[in-house]
Amino acid sequence: MARWRPPKPRSSPYITAQGRQVLDAELKALWVQRRTDVVPALRAAAAEGDRSENAEYIYRKKQLAEMDRRIRYLSRRLDEVKVVHGPPPRRDQVYFGAWVTVGDEGGAERCYRIVGSDETDAAKGWISVDSPVARTLLGRRVDDEVTVVLPERRMELVIVSIRYEG
Repeated sequence: MARWRPPKPRSSPYITAQGRQVLDAELKALWVQRRTDVVPALRAAAAEGDRSENAEYIYRKKQLAEMDRRIRYLSRRLDEVKVVHGPPPRRDQVYFGAWVTVGDEGGAERCYRIVGSDETDAAKGWISVDSPVARTLLGRRVDDEVTVVLPERRMELVIVSIRYEG
């Protein structure tokens, strides 16, 4: 039985200006932490002798590998992202960066912000532009009724309001 899985589809390259700043800050912080904390600690652990039984050395190697993986990802991602500045010309439709309030069949309202895949935060209501909900909402207007097809069920939503920052 093969373990091959098809590659995941590439996420959209769009990001907000704040999201770009967060990724830049994370990349800089990782480089600083790598140089000031991890590499010196790894060097000191390696100097202690037998590396095969040195837990500190093994831990620092894994930590360095994880940091390097994240640094490579952020470096590549920052080269390909496109910052979306300001609201779109038509503010009556749902586009990237919109705050969209929707109502469901039970009358409950939820507010989502459509952001890039690197900025998603469920606690804040920030959803990826690649998510099923966002893809269904894009291009719609207030009072439009939409059906969101999720893996486990279908949701009927009504767009209550649309707003943009700035």
